[in-house]
Amino acid sequence: MPSPRRKLSAPPRLPRNGMRITALGGLGEVGRNMTVFEHAGKLMIVDCGVLFPEEHQPGIDVILPDFTSIRDRLDDIECIVLTHGHEDHIGGVPYLLKERADIPLIGSELTLAFITAKLKEHRITPKTIQVEAGDKRKAGPFDLEFVAVNHSIPDSLAVMIRSKAGSVLHTGDFKMDQFPLDGRITDLRSFARLGEEGVDLFLTDSTNAEVPGFTMSEKDLIPAIDQVFQTSPRRIIVSSFASHVHRIQQVLDAAHANGRKVAFVGRSMVRNMKIASDLGYLNIPKGLVVDFRKIQSMPDHKITLVCTGSQGEPMAALARMANGDHQIQVGEGDTVLMASSLIPGNENAIYGIINKLTDLGANIVHKGNAKVHVSGHASAGELVYCYNIVRPKNVMPVHGESKHLHANAELARRTGVPEDHIVIAQDGMTVDLIDGHAKISGKVEAGLVYVDGQTIGAATEDTLAERRLLSGGGVVTVVALIDPDTYQPVEPVEFLTKGFVHDKRTFDGAQNQVAKALSRAKQDKVDDIGEIEELIVETVSGYLRRNYRREPAVMAVVVDA
Repeated sequence: MPSPRRKLSAPPRLPRNGMRITALGGLGEVGRNMTVFEHAGKLMIVDCGVLFPEEHQPGIDVILPDFTSIRDRLDDIECIVLTHGHEDHIGGVPYLLKERADIPLIGSELTLAFITAKLKEHRITPKTIQVEAGDKRKAGPFDLEFVAVNHSIPDSLAVMIRSKAGSVLHTGDFKMDQFPLDGRITDLRSFARLGEEGVDLFLTDSTNAEVPGFTMSEKDLIPAIDQVFQTSPRRIIVSSFASHVHRIQQVLDAAHANGRKVAFVGRSMVRNMKIASDLGYLNIPKGLVVDFRKIQSMPDHKITLVCTGSQGEPMAALARMANGDHQIQVGEGDTVLMASSLIPGNENAIYGIINKLTDLGANIVHKGNAKVHVSGHASAGELVYCYNIVRPKNVMPVHGESKHLHANAELARRTGVPEDHIVIAQDGMTVDLIDGHAKISGKVEAGLVYVDGQTIGAATEDTLAERRLLSGGGVVTVVALIDPDTYQPVEPVEFLTKGFVHDKRTFDGAQNQVAKALSRAKQDKVDDIGEIEELIVETVSGYLRRNYRREPAVMAVVVDA
């Protein structure tokens, strides 16, 4: 297992008999999943998702994979294969299709329905190719075969990628629930068949590689969810991913059994549940789901609301309820059922919402105090089963933080995969499969691309650092009216503040410091206003840091008197 920490340069030219695998997201993080496969001068992409921002990324909507390395090769892309319909696997597709709109999308019925609806909001009509488990498709030099896998959303697929360079089996997100709600289990018989054929490289979901044993079945949640519906005295508000069809089916069943009506809240929730219902993936008893406006006039103990916001997203319905700026006012006796996992990085936001809802008098039921969520990812026991069935020549753990990738690699090693045939890569690293052996060959650009409102990629790490500075220290604006001959202020320098706590004497010493800085500028014959302003910023920033241990954002405005 070579260390991914070593400094790498751009990869060499790929031999004709080789396949290059480059993850542009999803390695070292939970989200932003996107893997590019290159062979015989052509590219194929598996998934194109988004990553949701953390607290230290203020103002950012979502984070995209970096398309820089493929931007001048968009015409070489044969297709985008979508393993399932979660945002961390399909959310980046609209942004890539804005660069080339006719890239074919290959996926299952529900996955394509979800992404087509999303693309409609971006005014893009995609070219789609619908497949199901067992289907085979050709995409340029790649031969694709799709295999059913079980996950927390219906219609998920693994994909076997065959080429003259070798074969790669990509699991997508999966687990091995033996009692799934829809009866669709992970097809281990196909995994075994492909293993007998020979898998040169196995890309495996690493999210739960640290978790021993087997992931619980979705059906194991039914008693806990039923208990919530049987004992809650007033309204039940359920938060979930807008794509978590299985969990919402359980909520609908419990509501129906206990005589409650259900309303969906939030545009994405309403849209996705209609799609799932229309396609037969969600079974809604007649009359159970009613319009949100109608449900508000019903008795509290007859109401169930299903909304978005399970990850603490500030603009989602649940966060707005917690902050009191939603038309649904949470109150004493309401029950909030948080029926999703905590994505790493979102913990503080989620616990903040839990505390606010608790202060409003609501009873909060979540993964920490009740069995109301199971993971959609295979635990260590399931991964070991897969390694023993597939017997791959090479392994590349995917989908997870570094600790997950390393834990998954250790499982592969323990099942007999040679150490030098296990590749732990990071985003942007190129992994070349040549003559049956996979190894890291170089690195391409794969940074975080921030979506900030309507702008894509304009916000940088420096932008976020400035925002964090503003949130932590406030702003001080220094206004200096100076004599052009002497460079000295013709009247006292003004210090205008926003969010910076100070008293009448805070800036007394700064006046002298600014005057001295202006004298130095005169001596050094600095005649550029911008340079003078920069000098004042450095002077005032240093003064406040030394004397008050404060670091506000400082700006300067110099006016020639």
